[in-house]
Amino acid sequence: MILLNKKQTGKFIAILLLVIGSMQAKAQQFFSYSQYMNNLTPLNSAYSLLDKNASLSALLRRQWVGVEGSPSTFIFNGNLPIESINGAAGLMVLNDQFFVEHLTEINGFFAKGIQLGQKQFLGVSLNLGIRRYVANYSSLDPNDPVFRNDVRENKPNVGFGVMIYSPDQYYFGVSVPELSIRDLGNASVQTADFFRNHYNFAGAYLFGKEDDDVRAKPAFLATYTKGVPFVADMSMSVYVKNTVGLGLNYRTNNEMAGIISINSDLLKLGYSYQFGSSSNNVGGRLGNATHEITLTYRFGSDLLRRSVL
Repeated sequence: MILLNKKQTGKFIAILLLVIGSMQAKAQQFFSYSQYMNNLTPLNSAYSLLDKNASLSALLRRQWVGVEGSPSTFIFNGNLPIESINGAAGLMVLNDQFFVEHLTEINGFFAKGIQLGQKQFLGVSLNLGIRRYVANYSSLDPNDPVFRNDVRENKPNVGFGVMIYSPDQYYFGVSVPELSIRDLGNASVQTADFFRNHYNFAGAYLFGKEDDDVRAKPAFLATYTKGVPFVADMSMSVYVKNTVGLGLNYRTNNEMAGIISINSDLLKLGYSYQFGSSSNNVGGRLGNATHEITLTYRFGSDLLRRSVL
């Protein structure tokens, strides 16, 4: 039996996670989350126009629970309506950690709705911010040339979103939330492969009327990134009295998730349990699930109208 000391163990875990991470990068995009159908704003800020109330939302996602250094993601977004121009403005913050790799992103956004028909609108949004990527490989072993070069990348960011929507029934949109402008500083990987443009296509349709006891909502999210296989996510959610929601989704990289949500006038609480449906993907190989918790606080003058779209 070969015994490893603490430093050797850390290096072994690092190599294992980096190999698995590179395999995962071929199967998933920059960041993704299971409960996109209940809050699409981090991927397309035009979604903030659907609810005329202000809101604060937080998401915590832990992948491959039980594996040291496994990916974890925290997303915060908040928005305020601008009723006089049928608009909204807000902020989105992302913190993504994967062993020695760390991504931070801050974006402000503005969205404007244009009425096309009695209940049909065109929403457009623009976001502007900065992204910082750090990989502290030297912290594993500064004397090992394999881990000698750290990565430091800072980039300003601009993005946009377009959405056709009816606030009570459906939305269909496309967005590019991360369009890198230019390099700032230096990096050990000059090609800046971590920063790539991501094209998101999303939609949902809510069946039933507002006072129906049961309503159904199919939704989809597809993301294209150059050099990365196309990934699509399809889901179906059922809501009882616009209060309790149960959902299932399937991702084309052989991942599935069960979702439960609870909605009140002021709060939305959601939980998803995601797992690999095949031994060919990362979750299946590690045998560890992904947990995701969301919380939204709504405030404004139209709280009696619950939004489950």
